[in-house]
Amino acid sequence: MKDFKNKVAVITGAASGIGQGLAERCAKEGMKVVIADIDEKRLRRVERKLKRGGTETISIIADVSNSDDVNMLANRTLENFGEVNLLFNNAGVAIPNLTWEYRLEDWEYVLGINLMGVIYGIKTFIPIMIKQGDECHIVNTSSIEGVISSGVGGATYGVCKHALIHLTERLALELEENGPNIKVSVLCPGFVKTNIFLSALNRVSEDRRKELLSPEQRSEERAEQIKELMESSPIMLPDEVADIVFEAIKNEKLYIFTHKDAYWKEHVKERFDAILKSFDD
Repeated sequence: MKDFKNKVAVITGAASGIGQGLAERCAKEGMKVVIADIDEKRLRRVERKLKRGGTETISIIADVSNSDDVNMLANRTLENFGEVNLLFNNAGVAIPNLTWEYRLEDWEYVLGINLMGVIYGIKTFIPIMIKQGDECHIVNTSSIEGVISSGVGGATYGVCKHALIHLTERLALELEENGPNIKVSVLCPGFVKTNIFLSALNRVSEDRRKELLSPEQRSEERAEQIKELMESSPIMLPDEVADIVFEAIKNEKLYIFTHKDAYWKEHVKERFDAILKSFDD
């Protein structure tokens, strides 16, 4: 897809961060924009900003971990704009912790949004796109932590992000034969200026919120780890990520990496070298 003017984009997790950056870039391209999130206050603020710039847009409060909400999102999009051409399955949360110390509800919460939210988006929107028959594109937001086993998001986050890479790869193969009008990409950003580490606070109890925010030794260690990573791979702004994403859509790239510095490349190489070596051991 190279021409975006007057086409329709749907973006989940659009109230801040990468989602907001994508929404603003869609607006700049002259698209009609549907923005969705559970954070109503921030979402309405993004909507007002887009409308001030003359963009035709609607905002929808939607929980992507609920399949009914995703169906509602699709229906509202079709009611207002009649079609959907670009889908950004972008909503995500993170709760860093030691793997064995996660509560079961933490797993359910993070997988519900980060993984099932994308699955619901695919199941709901792909049949619509196939029926339309015109040029469409889907971008699933994974992470650099989808190709390495280290990182700061924790196991709940990493499991989802690894899964999204396989899911997108599989979709690409299946759509070649069954929906050639649809292209897919998986976005694997490094450090971006977002609220993802605070996003889990939107829906947890007051006691759990205090627990997640409470000072502890591991929090200090994690902060030091993040500082070290950011020194090796500088943080990127959401609008910079959006520019990279749109260039990748134009060129039909399957994998979209925002941070291509030596730090991340070395970590990816170490992992895959170890996997390949195991075939010869």
